[in-house]
Amino acid sequence: MRKLIAQTVVSIDGYFEGPNRMIDWHLVDRDYSEYAAALLRSADTILFGRTTYELMAGYWPTPEAHSRDPAIAKWMNEHQKIVFSRTLERADWQNTRIVRSGIADEIQTLKRQPGKDLVILGSGTLVSELTKRGLIDEYQLMVNPVVLGQGNPLLFNRVEGGG
Repeated sequence: MRKLIAQTVVSIDGYFEGPNRMIDWHLVDRDYSEYAAALLRSADTILFGRTTYELMAGYWPTPEAHSRDPAIAKWMNEHQKIVFSRTLERADWQNTRIVRSGIADEIQTLKRQPGKDLVILGSGTLVSELTKRGLIDEYQLMVNPVVLGQGNPLLFNRVEGGG
């Protein structure tokens, strides 16, 4: 059975996004790119939430992506991509399909199919939802050495003003 791997960047205090959904604090260097390439080689399907899909679809098919990181761009463009969204109208990035409902059933079906692992890149809201449903098999968190203090937490709801 295939594994579902959730990979995302988080701050030391557990946020995947800062205030106003900012991710400009993510450190993407050579070491990270090498790690990402190895992770992608272990998978054959990428799962996204709408926001991350739109961000990735706006970058990886571009000439800039092909010149800066040709191996990852090639992989990202050629492999199957699934977007879990009730609001995305269409998905024009090659090899992409949208799943609007039945998320748990879809994940279970994908896991039973032959092939390499499934990977979620970023997509903190999707990761949170799948975590609640117990559908993620492995978490790979890249912890950046920054404290945000606020934003969107990856795995836990924050309680403000608690003692």
